[in-house]
Amino acid sequence: MHFSSPAATQVFAEYERRRADEHAKAAALGSNMRGHRDEFLLPVGPEVGAFLHSLILAKRPARVLELGTSYGYSTLFLADAVKQVGGKLITMELAGYKQAAARAMSEKAGLSNVVDFRLGDAVALLDADAGPFDMVLLDIWKELYVSCLGAFYPKLADEGIVAADNMVEPVIARVDVRKYRAALRSLPDMQTTLLPIGSGIELSVKWSAANGKL
Repeated sequence: MHFSSPAATQVFAEYERRRADEHAKAAALGSNMRGHRDEFLLPVGPEVGAFLHSLILAKRPARVLELGTSYGYSTLFLADAVKQVGGKLITMELAGYKQAAARAMSEKAGLSNVVDFRLGDAVALLDADAGPFDMVLLDIWKELYVSCLGAFYPKLADEGIVAADNMVEPVIARVDVRKYRAALRSLPDMQTTLLPIGSGIELSVKWSAANGKL
């Protein structure tokens, strides 16, 4: 993975060290891990991060939306790519302490000028934004996927892309993510497929039959 600056590369290395440390910690916690989940990065991982980064460079979206900033791991990939294409990243998070950590890392990476950090309930924040969104990363608590889809879908640009994480793992989330996949398939202008990378990515595109490129 090649970031656009040494500063961003250094921040990625910091995240990767934390990810390795947390992998060992999670193994030690075992079944008690769920009670400590807010302490962990729970990142998309470098493979998915690199995929999303490349997707932005290819698609060149003007407005990218991230639902679930957490500690800013995926924010780094999105912001680095957005900066290269002259776009803007809007990232939403419910927990103030997580957002503060993500903001600090974004500043250290030299990317804070392309990131709009928003704090609060995702659906309420989406209702307050007129859109459009050219690309969306959905990576919050999985029981919120369907309600968030309902909030951002009307504001998704034509040929807009949605990437939703954790479609395969963890197993405990499968009931909720299957509801999300069913909701996607009920929308006539959304084409969607499951990509077996990382923890599973559902990649969807808003593309109606009336689109002359079809």
